[in-house]
Amino acid sequence: MGWLFLKVLLAGVSFLGCLYPLVDFCFSGETRGQKPNFVIILADDMGWGDLGANWAETKDTVNLDKMAAEGMRFVDFHAAASTCSPSRASLLTGRLGLRHGVTHNFAVTSVGGLPLNETTLAEVLKQAGYVTAMIGKWHLGHHGSYHPNFRGFDYYFGIPYSHDMGCTDTPGYNLPPCPACPPGDRSSRNLERACYTDVALPLYENLNIVEQPVNLSGLARKYAEKATQFIQHASASGRPFLLYVGLAHMHVPLSRTQLSVDPRSQRPYGAGLREMDSLVGQIKDKVDRIAKENTFLWFTGDNGPWAQKCELAGSVGPFTGSWQSHQGGSPAKQTTWEGGHRVPALAYWPGRIPVNVTSTALLSVLDIFPTVVALAGASLPQGRHFDGLDASEVLFGGSQTGHRVLFHPNSGAAGEYGELQTVRLEHYKAFYITGGAKACDGSTGPEQHHEPPLIFNLENDIAEGVPLERGSAEYQRVLPKVREVLADVLQDIADDNISRADYTQDPSVIPCCNPYQVACRCHATEQTDFSTSRNIWK
Repeated sequence: MGWLFLKVLLAGVSFLGCLYPLVDFCFSGETRGQKPNFVIILADDMGWGDLGANWAETKDTVNLDKMAAEGMRFVDFHAAASTCSPSRASLLTGRLGLRHGVTHNFAVTSVGGLPLNETTLAEVLKQAGYVTAMIGKWHLGHHGSYHPNFRGFDYYFGIPYSHDMGCTDTPGYNLPPCPACPPGDRSSRNLERACYTDVALPLYENLNIVEQPVNLSGLARKYAEKATQFIQHASASGRPFLLYVGLAHMHVPLSRTQLSVDPRSQRPYGAGLREMDSLVGQIKDKVDRIAKENTFLWFTGDNGPWAQKCELAGSVGPFTGSWQSHQGGSPAKQTTWEGGHRVPALAYWPGRIPVNVTSTALLSVLDIFPTVVALAGASLPQGRHFDGLDASEVLFGGSQTGHRVLFHPNSGAAGEYGELQTVRLEHYKAFYITGGAKACDGSTGPEQHHEPPLIFNLENDIAEGVPLERGSAEYQRVLPKVREVLADVLQDIADDNISRADYTQDPSVIPCCNPYQVACRCHATEQTDFSTSRNIWK
């Protein structure tokens, strides 16, 4: 491991001009001018119906609802995939998984990550003079050069993958499935073990593991502190900034902390929503105090709720995928039904984005990359094709026109990972393959291939309950258009400069601060306070 540490140190020196494993990062006092700041907040496993502004039954998102009233709410906004890693890769590249190579999730033992020849949003903005930070869940590779510090982010504070992918002393609701072993416990690894001996969940600050296992009950507070400190000091530095926050909420395990202090509800999911909403509210309040007129805040989700977690999963609202539900299985996360990829989305920029506007434009997480690049006055990377569009006309020009076509990749419920077998064409949606993810009742819908495809009219059937009759004039009119756009995108991908992710696994790459302790346990180390560090804001 010594060669890797040396490589990391040398890359840190050449990339930033300072040793950011040892201090946070070095910034020069470059003048910002009129370039806007960007704050992108990505919720995890949050359902469309979990936002009160979307769904009246939800009462737990007062800060987000306020943001909706003060900005723009998108009601036809979609994740680029229905599971974690592919969706996040698409946010940072503006490309579908068949192009950027990330078609399913990375593991704790994954050697690779988002392919290194893919250019991230942070890398583009860094070249345009921005200071960049990523706080929260990464899940695009943690080994070597796949770490966020080598993918354009000057500063990183967070967990390398989902917080159910390792043990913790404060497991919360649902996962991990058993408590972590106490210090010094050498319980054997067997099916009857009384404690969890797998590797503990690490918390990173830049390249250092500062806590292992993570105390999940305090993670939201730490994220809020780091995010607000970054906004404060980035603003004072005179440089524009990009802050990307990957929330742990609403993925399981859900924190137990809120139940003891909030008497309004004993429902863990509602308590988790309130904790997440408070975290987002703290970030927004900091923006309002420090850089309100020049900061664009974009909130959305990575995919729909994980329905098999039952009462610990969110709400899909009216997007119930009832055709699939009747076949068995869940039509939410991991599927290409609306509940799997239609997500909450809000845009906020006082003085630029009109207030209290609901947009029906068909948009996607894919659009964040080209929109932010355009607003920053930067250029898209050359030699590759993009699936997102610049949504500026929707945000600022009053347009309700987004995509004519979106493609929803297979994300684990049925079919080959990443393949495009579900097509959204205007208000129609065609399925060449269906299959449900595991539902709360334990059922899993069978994989079924459809040729010709099932086609739903979402304008009349948002629950995706009854497909059009194949012999109807409406079906016959839409079918050739669906086939044409699908053939076009597949040819475009074939002609593109595409990447392939390395999904090899090796136990030696598991993050571990102390391999001599069960579960790699180590004490929390002192974390950097932005306000007192001498080497950060030069």
